[in-house]
Amino acid sequence: MSMFKLTRAHILSAAFAAVLSPGQLQAKTFDIDIVHSNIAFFIDHLGFSRVIGVARGFEGTFEFDTAKPEASSLDVKVKVASISTNNTQRDSDIQGADWFNATEFPDITFVGNEFKTTGAKSGTILGDLTIAGVTKPAVLDVVFNKEGENPWDKSHVVGFSAETTVKRSDFGMKAALGMIGDDVKLFIEIEGRGR
Repeated sequence: MSMFKLTRAHILSAAFAAVLSPGQLQAKTFDIDIVHSNIAFFIDHLGFSRVIGVARGFEGTFEFDTAKPEASSLDVKVKVASISTNNTQRDSDIQGADWFNATEFPDITFVGNEFKTTGAKSGTILGDLTIAGVTKPAVLDVVFNKEGENPWDKSHVVGFSAETTVKRSDFGMKAALGMIGDDVKLFIEIEGRGR
């Protein structure tokens, strides 16, 4: 083998070793940055419009590596008391027993179980969604936005957008069905900070 071929082989080997090193392939752990993350939902009101609500209090962690997204993990908790629809009376009503039953079940949780890629920057997360003490499967359609360094504080950040639709009646919330929509559309924007 010539010196040129030997040198080229060493360079390629070193390059592949750097790209495929065990450290690179291990999933990185991220904490959800609540300052730059949002959970919003839309629900039909009498067919005239859709009420918009947000969850202001939530936390969670996830593991993610662009080289192996199917090995990810996700665990999120939302405080029911933090849900706001911009109306004090309505917010009080949905905390009650006919809706979220916040006294008995103060948290909504989602645990991701199965992660699949559907495109270069898209995928799905199948997981267990628990609301008002009832657990049902739910699928998030996810778009991977970006991974990189936050220029403000130099932290390692990754971002995603996700959405799904769930039926509130599946979780025992059947109040005013026929007037208030059964389908609840969820929109999620998440930034995670690497540990």
